[in-house]
Amino acid sequence: VQLQASGGGLVEAGGSLRLSCAASGFTLADYGIGWFRQAPGKEREGVSCIRSRSSGGRTYYADSAKGRFTISRDNAKNTVYLHMNSLEPEDTAVYFCAAGSPILSTIWSASGYRYWGQGTQVTVSS
Repeated sequence: VQLQASGGGLVEAGGSLRLSCAASGFTLADYGIGWFRQAPGKEREGVSCIRSRSSGGRTYYADSAKGRFTISRDNAKNTVYLHMNSLEPEDTAVYFCAAGSPILSTIWSASGYRYWGQGTQVTVSS
């Protein structure tokens, strides 16, 4: 069982990136998938979540991500994406994806997730 996050990089403010979270050994659609980020010296924070297929696949966004980020699934590729637009220097962080069975009270908590990817660095220059 493995999660692989990728797609990070260096981008100018106002630019876009698409992060990918690919799974091996299990079916991502059966899990809720969360994207978290951690900037240097700051706590890890939840960015977005997509519930499992059986839970309706509803999506959630942190206030910092609303209107700029979109989470989506490609079940055929067993991959979840985080499309990030209008990036700001404050979005600079290591981004992690996680899989689990979060309930509403644990969507933004590490306790809601069982599997974690290794993280991908996103750097937004001003």
